[in-house]
Amino acid sequence: MRTLGNKIKIAHRGLWDKKIPENSLRAFQRCVDEGIPIELDVHVLKDGSLAVFHDDNLKRMTGKDVNINTLNRQDLDKYRLAGSDEKIPLLHEVFSLVRGRVLIDIELKSDVKSFRICRELVKLLDVYDGAFFVKSFNPLYIVWFRVFRPDYERGILVSNLKSDKLPKVAKWFLFHMYFNVLAKPDFIAFNKDDLPNKKIDKLRKKGVSIFLWTVRGDAVEYDYDGIIYENEERKS
Repeated sequence: MRTLGNKIKIAHRGLWDKKIPENSLRAFQRCVDEGIPIELDVHVLKDGSLAVFHDDNLKRMTGKDVNINTLNRQDLDKYRLAGSDEKIPLLHEVFSLVRGRVLIDIELKSDVKSFRICRELVKLLDVYDGAFFVKSFNPLYIVWFRVFRPDYERGILVSNLKSDKLPKVAKWFLFHMYFNVLAKPDFIAFNKDDLPNKKIDKLRKKGVSIFLWTVRGDAVEYDYDGIIYENEERKS
């Protein structure tokens, strides 16, 4: 299912606020209820299960100093998100909740030093009946999907083009890595703080699909294909 080019607006980690945690089933249920596409983050656990969680460590969201890749699926029941009753969901639980009713934008976290996360993810995606993207900061993951699942829509995340702390060679790599002929992403997702940027403008004029993350507050004055946003009102 081809979904690019529709000015998609995607809820960053679901529709969450002070009462409903990010990357929780309740945050995703809100998206389904309102017909809003979901962005979520995926880690692979020690037993190969896929957990929906942003950080490498549980400290920020659960108060426990535990690295997520040391856990098995049954361990997740021990932790609750941000003082709520919500636990860290497994990806298959999210799929069972959504059931294809809204687009799911899946970010593969790059703390894993192998392609195991890709192999485990396709086991679920191959039988999932709904629209989705896969994306990552790790371009090698996108190469993997291009080779083994060329029909999946895939994107590369790029950031820090304006950082004064990065050497020029690092900036060049961050910007040009998507030119890798092995990856051939369907879209490139830039940090919205990298705007304005003449190089991004040139890409847009050439027909490259541009996504922006993470947008907060006022609408972006840019001819984007998609934005990943957080609604400030929901967090107040």
